[in-house]
Amino acid sequence: MNRRSFISKSAITSVGFISLARCTYKSSVQENAEKVISLVKDPNNYLDLPEGFSYKVISKVGDKMSDGLSVPGRPDGMGTFLSNNNECIIIRNHENSPEPIENSPFGADNELLTEFPTEKIYDAGKLKKPGLGGTTNLLFDEEKQEVKEQFLSLAGTYRNCAGGPTPWNSWLTCEEDVTITNGDTIEKDHGFVFDVPANAKGLIDPKPILGMGRFNHEAVAVDPETGIIYQTEDRSDGLVYRFVPDDPFGDLHAGGKLQVLALKDKKQLDTRNWDSTQMAVNEKFSVEWIDIDDVLSLKDDLRYRGFDAGAARFARGEGMWYTEEQIYFACTNGGPKKFGQIFKYDIKEQSLELFAESEDKSVLHMCDNLTITPWGEVLVCEDNGEENRMHIIDKEGNLSLFAINKSSKSEFAGAVFSPSGKTLFVNIQENGDTLAVTGPWENLMA
Repeated sequence: MNRRSFISKSAITSVGFISLARCTYKSSVQENAEKVISLVKDPNNYLDLPEGFSYKVISKVGDKMSDGLSVPGRPDGMGTFLSNNNECIIIRNHENSPEPIENSPFGADNELLTEFPTEKIYDAGKLKKPGLGGTTNLLFDEEKQEVKEQFLSLAGTYRNCAGGPTPWNSWLTCEEDVTITNGDTIEKDHGFVFDVPANAKGLIDPKPILGMGRFNHEAVAVDPETGIIYQTEDRSDGLVYRFVPDDPFGDLHAGGKLQVLALKDKKQLDTRNWDSTQMAVNEKFSVEWIDIDDVLSLKDDLRYRGFDAGAARFARGEGMWYTEEQIYFACTNGGPKKFGQIFKYDIKEQSLELFAESEDKSVLHMCDNLTITPWGEVLVCEDNGEENRMHIIDKEGNLSLFAINKSSKSEFAGAVFSPSGKTLFVNIQENGDTLAVTGPWENLMA
């Protein structure tokens, strides 16, 4: 995938996000909604979906993989890519810490860890307590709806949560963890971003992109015109960052400049709106980017120093998506009722807008991951510890239920469509399941 095709693929997001601001006011639970998607109750009490749709668990924690290892637990963010043979490749994050060990790909006692050279494991934990996060690559036969092969592609990291696809056909995977070495069973500092190629054939060399900073990373979005990489931070007082690489389409390890987002006329703005409305829906502010130094600080203090310098503060920045010259990102517990917010950053205008703010959890309750449907509407996942759902937001601003997790209180994570648009992949994290959802997508386009 080159820059031109990446831009073309991302352009459909512009249409899908146009009416997202109205999602607070119109939904399938309200009488004035223009479109309602009726769900069919799953007899297995696992996943309720619209009429004609079905799901299949294609990969499950503990399954034996092609490399002899086990599928790790807690699957999270995902990206999809086309192989050289036009097959579907999935790169899947795993949000694991060194414990519990049942999430390990290396066996019940990590006994398979010694079969790999230590340089292929970012933090082997002195072979006692290795990092169990990382990524798996899957080759998926879309016609048979089956995984042809799957293997560990990044190992030894901590809590790989979200990330984002790149124009150079890879997945930037993010550690949502800032643990530092202790001289005992923690060999490396954590809190970094790693680049995993879609064409990986096994474990890659785990080399963190140091210039992107050390903090509680969540998601990224790459501007394919400039190579600038935008980043969210999953903290209740987090910031939004961008990395301006010295060699944007070559070697990200060559260094660059890390900056934090600030509003020109309202320095240190608290966008969370917890105590009072500091930023109203559809209100637009001019943005400037402030350089930040000591980006590898072991104090986990980038957000404090950035805020002191004038940066805006956000409530748990999570899912992030690039559109044509725009970046959208979710803040899971922003807003006066902490039900979630979605922001829009316009790259060309250098402006930030609070695009949506939920005030009713029956409509939208703690938005997290999001993706775009093949016909240009928004698919949003919830993570609230109660009943988690996926919603589709259409071009008129109606928010309609698409799925309900009936099997557990786990979040949906990593929702993403195949390059063909025929299959939706999504994880039910705590179940350890990766699903493929298919059906009459054309029925949802009206």
